[in-house]
Order: sequence, then structure tokens, then C-alpha cells
Amino acid sequence: MNKIDLDGQTAVVTGGAQGIGFAIARRLVESGARVSLWDLNAELLDRATAALGSAASSVVVNITDLPGLVDAVARVETEVGPISILVNSAGIAGTNATLEDYDPDEWRRVVEINLNGTFYVNKVVIPGMKARNYGRIVNISSVAGKEGNPNLSAYSAAKAGVIGLTKSLGKELAKFDIAVNAITPATANTRILESLTKEFIDYMLVRIPRGRFLEVDEAASMVAWLVSKENSFTTASVFDLSGGRTTY
Repeated sequence: MNKIDLDGQTAVVTGGAQGIGFAIARRLVESGARVSLWDLNAELLDRATAALGSAASSVVVNITDLPGLVDAVARVETEVGPISILVNSAGIAGTNATLEDYDPDEWRRVVEINLNGTFYVNKVVIPGMKARNYGRIVNISSVAGKEGNPNLSAYSAAKAGVIGLTKSLGKELAKFDIAVNAITPATANTRILESLTKEFIDYMLVRIPRGRFLEVDEAASMVAWLVSKENSFTTASVFDLSGGRTTY
């Protein structure tokens, strides 16, 4: 494993208590960063923080709670250090249903967490990065945001929105040495699969030329470089992690 130099950096990883978020947090700690895990599940947060050791801390926060996020930023910057890295990993898949049968309340919940939550977290972290004229942000989208998945319209739409948000924000912040990029993972073998039907999981797998699901450490490896100082030019871009599924 290549060691990315993140010494002296303070990172926030939302959804960091499990899955891709935890794998990213672990890789950032291994690369020298101090990491604050943000998640809604206090029990999982405690386990994840303990597993990462003294370089990790945590904040129980709902990414759709804007005032709570403002408080979380203030806490991290006081207790850990100025936030220079942000990884937005928190998200939900939502239920499987055709669009005509999709429950409007479930639609709003999926969009509120996956898209609006990403907006809220970026909104509260950006001012400090701008003031210090440095930052690295990775927003986790999905292959569904590029191609759309049938019976998963809310998730697909929200993740497409994350791509648009990333491209817009990257251009806004380019002159502040703040790189904003997105990754588009194919399905990873995480707890998000628990809300999906076996038929849908099989549908996803057969479309990946690699013939397997994404390993969370593979996502972490890509993100570690994207949030490093070595990524000094690329911004407002989307990095594919689909195992060959997507064509652009």
C-alpha cells in the first residue's frame, strides 16, 4: 500500500462509522491525518472510533440538521484542528420501487439525505477552508448518478445531483486551492445492500465487467490521493469506480 502524506491534516468523514466511510477514515488515519467521524449512529461511532485509535474522534450528528452541523464544525476545529479535508460518505439507498409506485415521503427522505445533506455539510465546512485558502473535498456519488438504476429513481436522481453540485462547487472554489471532486462507485458489499432485493443486487453485479462488487479499501485508496496535496490541479471532476460498467 502506498502511503499518502496527510501529516498535519484534519479530516471530517460523514457516514464514517461503517462501510466505505469507515474504510476511507482508516486509510486517512494510516496516512497521518486526524479524523473526525460524523454519523447518526452513536453505538457504531463508538466502535469505529475505538478501532481507529487516538487519531480518531467522533461527533453524533444528523447531516440534514444544519444548526447541528454548524456546531459540529465548531467542535472539531476547537478540539481537533482546522478542517482541511472533507469526505461526504453518508447516504442511504432508499426502497426499491418503480417511479409511479414510489412513495413521495420516501423520495423526499432519500433526496434530503443524499443530496441536501451533502449540500449542508459542504456549506458549513467551506468558509473555514476559504479563510485558510486550502482544502480538499470528495463527495461520494454513485454509478447510479451517471447511468440511473431502474426501481431506484430517488437514489439515482440524488446521486446525479451530487455530481452537478461537485462540478459547480469545484469551479467556485478553484482559486482558493480547494479541490472538489466526486467518485462514482459501483455497488460495494456494505450494509446498504440490506435495503435492496436479491433480484436488484443480481442486476447490479451482472453489469460490472470485473465480475465482482467494489471492495471498500479500493475506494479508500482513490480518495486518499484526491484529498492529498499531490492533487494540486484536478477539481470539479468525477472519478469512476464502477469496475468498467460506465462508459464516460
